[in-house]
This record gives sequence, C-alpha cells and structure tokens, in this order.
Amino acid sequence: MALKTYRDALREALREEMLKDERVFVMGEDVGVYGGIFGVTAGFLEEFGEARVKDTPISEAAIAGIATGAAMTGMRPVAEIMFIDFTTIAMDQLVNQAAKWHYMSGGRIKVPMVLRTATGTGRRTAAQHSQSLEAWHAHVPGLKVVMPSTPYDAKGLLKSAVRDNNPVVFIEHKMLYNEKGEVPEEEYLIPLGKADIKREGDDCTVVATSLMVKRALEAADILAGEGISIEIVDPRTIRPLDIETICTSVSKTHRLVIVHEANGFCGVGAEIAAQVVEKAFFELDAPIARVAGLEAPIPFSPILEDAVVPNVNAIAAAVRRLVRGEQ
Repeated sequence: MALKTYRDALREALREEMLKDERVFVMGEDVGVYGGIFGVTAGFLEEFGEARVKDTPISEAAIAGIATGAAMTGMRPVAEIMFIDFTTIAMDQLVNQAAKWHYMSGGRIKVPMVLRTATGTGRRTAAQHSQSLEAWHAHVPGLKVVMPSTPYDAKGLLKSAVRDNNPVVFIEHKMLYNEKGEVPEEEYLIPLGKADIKREGDDCTVVATSLMVKRALEAADILAGEGISIEIVDPRTIRPLDIETICTSVSKTHRLVIVHEANGFCGVGAEIAAQVVEKAFFELDAPIARVAGLEAPIPFSPILEDAVVPNVNAIAAAVRRLVRGEQ
C-alpha cells in the first residue's frame, strides 16, 4: 500500500488504462495543456500526444456527443465535463443517445464511455457550479452512476468504469481531490454495483455518499464517545445500487439514516429509503431518517453555503434521535 491523494489515484487509473488499451483516450475542456481543472490529467498530453488527449471547445453538448459517437464506433473515450452543473447542457446526448443505443440496437451497439465530472460544495462557487445532480443521472435506465469517496475506491472504480461496455457517469467530489488514503501498488478493480462498509457498528446504519462518507465517519467518532455505535455503508455506485448490503446492515442495526449532499426532494436517499421499506420493513425499529441539503440553490456566501449542506453535527443529531429519541 502507498499513501496517495484522490487526484493521484484517478490519474493512475486513467494512465494505466490508456497504457493497457489504445482505444482509451481522454477529452474535455483543458484536459491537455492545462492538465484538467483539478489536475487529474496533468502530464498526459506529453506522454500520450494530441491523438489521445484532446482539448475541446467549451461545449458540453459537443463533448458528450463526440464521446458517444466514438464509443459507438469502437473507441473507449473518457470525457471530462468540469462541473456536474454543466452536464445539464449535455443531457440530450447522455439521456437520449448514450443511454439508449444498446437497447435500441437490440444489443448490437455498445457505448463504452466514461463521463467524469466534479460535484458538490466547498469551493464557494455559488449556485451554478456547486450542485449535486447524481439523482438526475441515476434516474435514466442505461446510465451507470459512480461516486467514490476514497482514493482506493476512486482508482478501482474508475478502472472498472473504463472497461465497462455501458456509459458511466463518474462523479468526483471537488473537496476530495486532496484527500489521502492507502492505494495498492498492484493492479486491482472494484466492481460497479458493490457497496462497502466503511465502519462496522450495531446501533444504527448510516448510508452516506461521496464527501458525506467522510463526515459520517467523523460523526461516528463523536457518537462512539457517547456509547452509540454506527455502521457506515458507502454505496460507491448509485446505479447499480447494492441494496442487499444496505438491507443486511439494517437487519443488524434496525435503524437507518441516509446522508447525501443533494437536496432531499427526489434525491437518492428517497430511492434508498423506498427500497429498504419494500425489502426490509419489518427489520426497522424506527422511521428512516434523511439528512440532506436544504431546498435552496447553493449560496455564494461561505456561511450560507455551510448552512445548506449536511454537516457532522446534523448527522450525529439524526442518529441520536433514532437511537435515543432525542429531539
């Protein structure tokens, strides 16, 4: 194991897959000369050349459309859209083209593309650059949606995404790029659709995604000092969703708190809650609780931004309410 940043783990994954398969190439705004807005593709242009590292115009629709066409004709593109907010401009290409061609062709056409994008708050970039829109993408049959929370997961999941024959929306939290964690030196893959238990516990299950996994772990330390043991489940992939691991944990703890940064209405937490009720209702000793962003655009003000997204204290308070009935 080596200690590496989330950014370096992603870079290693891409580089290894490009060395392994000449069909893999990267494209997007500033991925070449600049090395990507968050530095993930730094050095790629010098190593792989312009044929496989393509700086594109500022057109997200073009980026997603070119990636879809390239994938349909045998390439394995990894396209970068700087912020998940801007995938809204590419929704026709993602939703009506990339997600549907395998089905519409009767399985004859594959669309093996990855769309990398950054999500979430923390950089004080206001309402148009700070959203969490994973539920939009997860709603579409034919798209896979991945949200790694650690360097280990980032590398293993990205390598699996590049090798997958389906379009994958790979969502990286912009506040995780500098986070460090252990990453094996040898090659490894993490299958899409397999959750991970980040911490074992007995009193309450906390399902958290992306940056919220880190905050849930911090809340777990606080609660442990109060005699409350929580089990933290990281789905890692939103679609396919490993509901079996979640239900197994709920059957152990009999309580469930779901945490995500996106606002709560029609969020991923609602889907997880619904499936747990359908599959494990009689295992619950308390109502399911959701800790989510407030129903508001993300403010530019740092104080207000911090107020609209879940924090460690909010997660701990939700667990206390379920375990001890505290208000």
